[in-house]
Amino acid sequence: MLLTVILLIIGFVLLVKGSDVFVDGSSSVARLLGIPAVIVGLTIVSMGTSAPEAAVSITAGIKGSNEIALANLVGSNTFNLLMVAGISAVITPFAVDKIVVKRDFPICLGIMAVTIVMCIDGTVSRVDGIILLVIFAAYIVYLIRSAIKNREVSEEDEEPMPPMKSALFILIGIAAVIIGGQLVVNSAKIIAAAFGMSETLIGLTIVAIGTSLPELVTSIVAARKGQSGIAIGNVVGSNIFNLAFVLGMSSTANAIAVVPDAMIDAFVMIGANALGFIFCFAGRKLTRWEGILCVMIYIAYTAYLLVR
Repeated sequence: MLLTVILLIIGFVLLVKGSDVFVDGSSSVARLLGIPAVIVGLTIVSMGTSAPEAAVSITAGIKGSNEIALANLVGSNTFNLLMVAGISAVITPFAVDKIVVKRDFPICLGIMAVTIVMCIDGTVSRVDGIILLVIFAAYIVYLIRSAIKNREVSEEDEEPMPPMKSALFILIGIAAVIIGGQLVVNSAKIIAAAFGMSETLIGLTIVAIGTSLPELVTSIVAARKGQSGIAIGNVVGSNIFNLAFVLGMSSTANAIAVVPDAMIDAFVMIGANALGFIFCFAGRKLTRWEGILCVMIYIAYTAYLLVR
């Protein structure tokens, strides 16, 4: 057990340092290419920090561990909005890019609604998975076209790093958050299993929180550095990536059965994200008090899961 705790700590260290390096590299890429930081947050950063969810859920889907595959994604998406965005706002209240509010948040909520409809018959089938992958591909193409159309000359005083150094920072950052995320998840699962927690509960809590730690650390670091586009873009982009790509890949590999309680958790997920959308739409920013409310809601939801 001592070794497990040590690996858990090492995982946290890798997540923190890796996310820091990752944000620096991604921000530099945005400046080099004249691409808005929010686009980088919605693509490179969100996909990189969602790598742990992808690894866990796709592997679980292939092995037929349906509860972990689905619970991990639903739990991660709820954690991303309530805790990742919430804690980031508590530490450093940040403005929300109007493009995210008008375009990406509605797309995210739409994909969540589509996913819930797919779950109603009790199974996320291979056909459902293919549909989700097509939606994801269309979204990425749309983002790329938007980035090309909206190229801008950076007005920041900070000079971007050389291209090779920027790429190296991104690669090192991705490697660190993936390795760190896996260490945290594996160690946490061992500790949780020792206390007799169910597979669904582990998926919704320990695994979901563990695989979302890269998003949490990356968004906090980005918010503190004034990269609010990356901070909120990372959260929304990760949620889209988790459902459209990761669930799509998982269910395409092996149809996923949906347990009754999973529907409740899915509605909590979309409700939490709808609340975040309302906050961002109303004030174009996420305030400290709104962040505190998000964190409190997540704590209450976790308490419900523990007694369910």
